[in-house]
Amino acid sequence: MSENSRPSGVPEYGPSPVNPEWPPPPPQAPQQPAGGPATPPAAAAPAAFAAPATPVHRRSRGPAKLLVAVAIVAAAVGGTTAYGVQELTGGSATGVTASSTADTDVVPASLKGTVAGVAKAVSPSIVEIKAASSSGSATGSGVIVTEDGEVVTNNHVVAGASQIQVRTSDGKSYSAQVVGTDPAKDLALIKLEDASGLKAATLGDSDGVQVGDQVVAIGSPEGLTGTVTSGIVSALDRDVTVSTDESQGQQQWQRGGGWPFEFEGQEFNGDTGGSTTTYKAIQTDASLNPGNSGGALIDMNGNIIGINSAMYAPSGAESSTAGSVGLGFAIPVNTLKADLPELRAGAGS
Repeated sequence: MSENSRPSGVPEYGPSPVNPEWPPPPPQAPQQPAGGPATPPAAAAPAAFAAPATPVHRRSRGPAKLLVAVAIVAAAVGGTTAYGVQELTGGSATGVTASSTADTDVVPASLKGTVAGVAKAVSPSIVEIKAASSSGSATGSGVIVTEDGEVVTNNHVVAGASQIQVRTSDGKSYSAQVVGTDPAKDLALIKLEDASGLKAATLGDSDGVQVGDQVVAIGSPEGLTGTVTSGIVSALDRDVTVSTDESQGQQQWQRGGGWPFEFEGQEFNGDTGGSTTTYKAIQTDASLNPGNSGGALIDMNGNIIGINSAMYAPSGAESSTAGSVGLGFAIPVNTLKADLPELRAGAGS
């Protein structure tokens, strides 16, 4: 018999027509037609042509690659499954853009669930904003939402500003222009000039936030860039009323008294004036002070769940009551995500 010949009835195992990485099906005896004459058993194939009953080298690779393929397909279906892929592969995910619609884990695996891990992962996405106007200047914070320099902040941080300077966590400074504003939600979008390669934050899902959840706040209170504090979510859906009178609010804020707001019938940080707006906010006891406005409230996976907007910061109080008193509020990130298209289209500017 020649080396290339093959006896009749012996299957040839070539590439699978479905997936070459899957193992071939086990050989089966040919079925006899009903009522037909019995076919004598074929002679045993020579060893050179006999296919092993269990092709170990192919069967051992098939399930592993199939598992990875299934995991990757599942990750493409929903953002929350990305964490499952991370656990299977031993890697860690990082926030690249701010277009996420579900929570992901952007904290390094070795620091998972720690304030240090959140700070390491998210601090590069938080900036300090210095806004100058005819009535003076003030310092706030912002969150990078695109790598080319879109930054979200509070409207009251940049309202009426004639010049805006932004400093990133690596110390670089940029000039910025207002793209769009929404005074009714106290949100604004600015764009850094000639920026690229910035680390965009990952926007989470504020609908999943619960009272008692641990949170981290990052901002520039009193101009102290990159300050990290932590606490819990104290309450949800708080009605917070803020001033939309830019001239009145800016003057009080620039004197270090914080942006005026009302909560539960009380006014804080001065008079809100006759022009106000009310929104639902996340209440937190994480320490917030003037300069935290526009910064990030973050869950323990490193997702932005709110934009810090109002905080009670006593000015001129006795030493026993000076500083943060654990009464801070953040605009839910889902409010921001719904508002981003209009801000990008130049609303209010």
